[in-house]
Amino acid sequence: MNISNSKPRKTAGLKTLVITGVLTALTLVFTAFVNIRLPIAANGGLVHLGNVPLFIASILFGKKAGAVSGGIGMALFDILSGWALWAPFTLVTVSAMGYAAGSIAHKKDKFRYYILAVVSALVIKIAGYYIAEAVIYQNIFVPIASIPGNIIQVAAAGIIVLAIIVPLKKASVNILNV
Repeated sequence: MNISNSKPRKTAGLKTLVITGVLTALTLVFTAFVNIRLPIAANGGLVHLGNVPLFIASILFGKKAGAVSGGIGMALFDILSGWALWAPFTLVTVSAMGYAAGSIAHKKDKFRYYILAVVSALVIKIAGYYIAEAVIYQNIFVPIASIPGNIIQVAAAGIIVLAIIVPLKKASVNILNV
C-alpha cells in the first residue's frame, strides 16, 4: 500500500467539497441579493444572477459540483424567501442545468464548449420551469410568460461567465494544485 497516494486524494476531495460548499453559498447569495422582479410576468418572474456561480462550478469543477451548488443553492433561496412551493422544481431543474453544463464544459479547454454548456442550461431551464409552472398553475399557457425572463436570466449569467471563465480556469488549476 502506498501511503503517499492516499493523502492527495483526501485533500483533493476535501478541496472539492469546500469549493462546492462555497459555490452553493454564492449561488444562494447571488439569487437572493442580485435580482430583479419582472413586471412582464404576471406570476412574479424573478431574474437573478444565481446562475453565475452555477456555471462557474460546472465549468471549473464538473457536473457534480454544478448540480449540487446550483440545485441546493437555488432551492434554499426558494425555501428561505417564501417561494417554498417552487423548491422541489428548482432543485431538479437547476441540478439538471448544472449537471448538463458540467458534462459538456468541464475539462474542455475550448470556448465553444462553454457556450454550448450555457445554451444547454438555458434549454433545461425553459423546459423545467415551463413544466413546473404548468403543474403549479394547472395551465399550459401561463408558463409562456416566463420564458423571456428565463432567457434574460441565463443569457445575463452566461455573458458574465463567458467573459471571466478563461482566467478563472487558469486560476482554479493553481488553487487545486496548492
